[in-house]
Amino acid sequence: MPIEFTHVPGKPANGSFFYDFAETATKLSLIEDAGFRKLVVDDPAGVLTNMDIAAQTLDRTASLEVVLTHWAGVIEPNVAARQLAALDAKSGGRLSLRMLSEPLEDSDAEARPFGHSVVWQRIDEYLVLLKRLWSNDKPFDHEGAFYSVRGGYVPRKGPHGADLTIRLGGQSGTALKVAGRHAAIFELAAGSPEEIGQLMQRVRGAAAEHGRAGKLRFALPVRIRPEGWSGASDHKAVEVAGPPARLALTLLPYAAMGIEEFMITGIDRPGEIARIGRETVTLIANSLARREADTPPPGTFASRSFTAAHVR
Repeated sequence: MPIEFTHVPGKPANGSFFYDFAETATKLSLIEDAGFRKLVVDDPAGVLTNMDIAAQTLDRTASLEVVLTHWAGVIEPNVAARQLAALDAKSGGRLSLRMLSEPLEDSDAEARPFGHSVVWQRIDEYLVLLKRLWSNDKPFDHEGAFYSVRGGYVPRKGPHGADLTIRLGGQSGTALKVAGRHAAIFELAAGSPEEIGQLMQRVRGAAAEHGRAGKLRFALPVRIRPEGWSGASDHKAVEVAGPPARLALTLLPYAAMGIEEFMITGIDRPGEIARIGRETVTLIANSLARREADTPPPGTFASRSFTAAHVR
């Protein structure tokens, strides 16, 4: 089972990993060379800045995939569909869309009931429209609960078309229904291995309702802490401190659960990126190869203990 590593930039003092793009270009080369497959673009400046950064990142890398963070409600679906299709074309297939939930604007709240389920209903309608705009061969009209489209059409489709990779997360029943319908990759929440396993089962069940149970992959957020760190934090990810070997040992049980992507944050300095990327990726790849070679025949049971990790 191939394991992918995704670099999630932190929020430095100046507010953005991409503040100085000349410096960032050097880091992008290191991230790409160190074995990371993807980079999350989630800038504090918002959606439009994310799109600009994504375009620059795609221009400056050869194989790194860009995970573009996006929110429904910021850009109208027909406009977003055109911009995302253009980015998809520029990427040569290296773009995916990470949809986050966010509270409705005050003006929206005045017009309709405010609540968690409403936010996810809007995301659902937004994604339905994006996919339709990326695949239709003639203009269409749409009148929904949140969006009105007249003559919706994107003349230049991206190479993915309506199959652009969609990433979603969440834990509520409403969020899982939307993820089951749309997500190709589900970003898991923090929890014990047992809790994470239960969430994976719930997501698979939601996807099965749409005939998509076998089309889902899972990503786990992992925060790397400085060596010597111990203690609680409010960061919603698996957290580990220590050398790359310890990180690899901590992540292997999660890989055995069927998690195929680790979203790594906490390493933004060049030396950290190179060391953690190269050593950890190699260790996990070799360990998984040995584990698969030692897998017992079907019908036998092998217990595997989880290495202790700090989970919040």
